Amino acid sequence: QVRIAESGEKALVQPGESTRLSCTASGTPFKIVGWYRQGPGKQRELVATITHTGILNYADSVKGRFTLSRDNNTLFLQMDSLKPEDTAVYFCYAESLQPMTPNAFWGAGTQVTVSS
Repeated sequence: QVRIAESGEKALVQPGESTRLSCTASGTPFKIVGWYRQGPGKQRELVATITHTGILNYADSVKGRFTLSRDNNTLFLQMDSLKPEDTAVYFCYAESLQPMTPNAFWGAGTQVTVSS
């Protein structure tokens, strides 16, 4: 059974501050894991992903500020120099390596609000 469990250090941060999100994905080998986000009135968008071979991909809007890392089956998103426009619900995403239905899994979402 695939399980996606998310957590965050701080739900409310001030501009310029940092916080870290964690995601534990288990139950099957994953081809891609990462984070997406959905801001108020916006569509869900990619934040950062990493493949099972270690290839990283970041959205242009977070490059240089966010760092994605992985330790066994736990994924971390270190978010530095946060801006108000980073306010969103952050969703952990995992795509299975082996063919299966479904093959994409989402966490429930973690709210991050950047405001002074």
